[in-house]
Amino acid sequence: MNIYDKAHEFAKELENCPEVIKLREASKGIEEDYNNKKMLDDFRKLQIEAYSQQMQNGKVSDEITGKLKNLGPVISSNPSVSNYIQAEQRFSVVWNDVLKILNDAIGIDFTFGMNK
Repeated sequence: MNIYDKAHEFAKELENCPEVIKLREASKGIEEDYNNKKMLDDFRKLQIEAYSQQMQNGKVSDEITGKLKNLGPVISSNPSVSNYIQAEQRFSVVWNDVLKILNDAIGIDFTFGMNK
């Protein structure tokens, strides 16, 4: 079997992975409701802004920190958005584990110049 066949086999397994199924189901609750989508989009923008500030300045501004703290309870009170974020986090763990396995198999440190 060649590597492409194995990749297709892996894709089939991934498609039926419980974390993927839950993420797919949770995403429907986002896609079907404009307000849920907007809330998630706003949260993502704040996350990206916080990450960008952290990388550039070594810290996150009080303004962004405050916005994230204010949005947290709103997200927690929305079952669809909250479920989606939780499902996404669980999938992220699986995906990162898979990427680590693949990177280890390649045997190359892809963090060149990242000051680990």
